[in-house]
Amino acid sequence: MTQTRNIVLTGHIDVPEDRLEAVRAALPAHITLTRAEPGCLSFLVVEERCQPGRFNVSERFTDRASFDAHQERMKASDWAQITAGIPRHYTITEVTS
Repeated sequence: MTQTRNIVLTGHIDVPEDRLEAVRAALPAHITLTRAEPGCLSFLVVEERCQPGRFNVSERFTDRASFDAHQERMKASDWAQITAGIPRHYTITEVTS
């Protein structure tokens, strides 16, 4: 049996207060588009209740090619424009599934 190497991204993005409304408004479409991508196994972005503006991110893709395709699509998306310049604090790992 062949094992695959899923790509897992975890971390957070801290959105400045003056950009929160735009990010919150754009997030549902970003989630829907990402979850519809080939190879997306899971995609969660949840704002912390105790720290408004911090969005915890967890995503899992079947393989590196699917993850890379997501990154490329995202770069040309409305989400990329709305969140441009906001630092991301992510860790990307490969896990055997």
